[in-house]
Amino acid sequence: MSTGAIFKSETPRAITVAILAMGGEGGGVLADWIVDLAEHSGYLAQTTSVPGVAQRTGSTIYYIEIFPEASARAAEKEPVFALMPVPGEVDVVIASELMEAGRAVQRGLVTPDRTTLIASTHRVYSMTEKTAIADGQVDSEKLLDDCSGSAKKFVQGDFSAMASDARSVISSVLFGALAATHALPFAREQFEEAVRRSGVGVDSSLIAFNAGFGETAQPSAVKVKNTEQAKKKLGIRLRELESRIEASFPAAAHNILKLGIERLCDYQDERYAVEYLNRLEPVRDAEARYGNGDGLLLPEVARYLALWMSYEDAIRVADLKTRHSRFERVRKESRLSAKQVLRINEFLYPRVEEIADIMPARLGAWVLKTGWASRTISRFAGNGRILETTSVRGFLQLYMIAALRPWRRKTLRFLKEHKKIGEWLEQLILLVPENYSLAIEVATLPRVLKGYGDTYIRGHRNFDAMMGKIPSLLAHNDGAYRLKQLREAALADESGETLAATLRQVNRWERT
Repeated sequence: MSTGAIFKSETPRAITVAILAMGGEGGGVLADWIVDLAEHSGYLAQTTSVPGVAQRTGSTIYYIEIFPEASARAAEKEPVFALMPVPGEVDVVIASELMEAGRAVQRGLVTPDRTTLIASTHRVYSMTEKTAIADGQVDSEKLLDDCSGSAKKFVQGDFSAMASDARSVISSVLFGALAATHALPFAREQFEEAVRRSGVGVDSSLIAFNAGFGETAQPSAVKVKNTEQAKKKLGIRLRELESRIEASFPAAAHNILKLGIERLCDYQDERYAVEYLNRLEPVRDAEARYGNGDGLLLPEVARYLALWMSYEDAIRVADLKTRHSRFERVRKESRLSAKQVLRINEFLYPRVEEIADIMPARLGAWVLKTGWASRTISRFAGNGRILETTSVRGFLQLYMIAALRPWRRKTLRFLKEHKKIGEWLEQLILLVPENYSLAIEVATLPRVLKGYGDTYIRGHRNFDAMMGKIPSLLAHNDGAYRLKQLREAALADESGETLAATLRQVNRWERT
């Protein structure tokens, strides 16, 4: 068994291991297993833990140092163990999630001359990623590249999925992966005995251990899904529309268009997907005639049109919450046993506007402008409701709202959204022959439209403010750059202060 050059040095030194894990993942158990393994194999060991940031669900660094007991006795000295990892001095780094691996690289704990990095490729998004107004997700491909380039040996896999399949925790899978790397001078059987000595959940832990060991011993290529580049094939229901896309639209837009019709068919129906393609044909024709040949406009319009046409209303929320796939996902994630009963409580706080939005257009408009009607609905729903969707009564209440989907086209929200969509597309198509670059920036403006309640209102206000600037921006050569500045300002904060300040700058610029 190869144990690597770190164990062949003439002067014995401590073997250092850092574990980066979040709450509930068994990081402390993994550290205890390693200490127990070392102590039962003739090594002295010490473990410490350093709490991390709360927004990562109790992210903690567990640090372990082990030293050959025989060497210490021969030198007649006790080894001095460090209390926390030192950059450039860590032999093994184990990360329970891809961002944690990235953090280890950023801290300098992973080095190409020394470190074996073991990381799960699944993501648990941080609070900054979740609360970002725009897409705040860190690029997983970039994280993988950084990890691969920084480590002497990089072991990767979706160890979280393996743990779920084994009905265990990820620490067991990571322990198996560690055994398979031969980064520590112990045999597989010694690792397994450490698990057995723990005496808790041994069977499921060993199943998960074997999964991690097998994945690492015979590694398969781990690829980060890229829906933009993967070739998309649709089901039978949309086969005709797929043929239409491939025959009538540029190849560069095929994947995003296929994703778009699939999303809109799921959201409403096949006819809605047809309407989506019909709306895009004038954009396609305008770009073919007046574009600069790069084909950037149509994919951008297709992306944001699909997102806008599938806006989230109460009907959509109810539909998603009552799907069989959701109950199965919750059941799987909660690791429910055959003797346990699943109960799901939904906390709902509908506003008067959200209720009026799913009413027939005239009735919804009347409710919003009639004080006593709005107050009555607010008294009924204003304090929120708790529905148990795993009960017949709770499920049927949401199911009845989801069943309104065939009538969505007649609702107040549908008419309002599609009126604005039409205005946006009309303005965009008019811009293509006059200023193609500005048209591309206009295509991305719907990024600010998201959420519900105050977020929804603020997003539409910002959108209207930027659309109102287009005539004046058209008169200047750098109008596209100015509009991009406005869009980035609108996405910079929720208060709207950054956008207001940028609008003032644009106004001053226009007057000069």
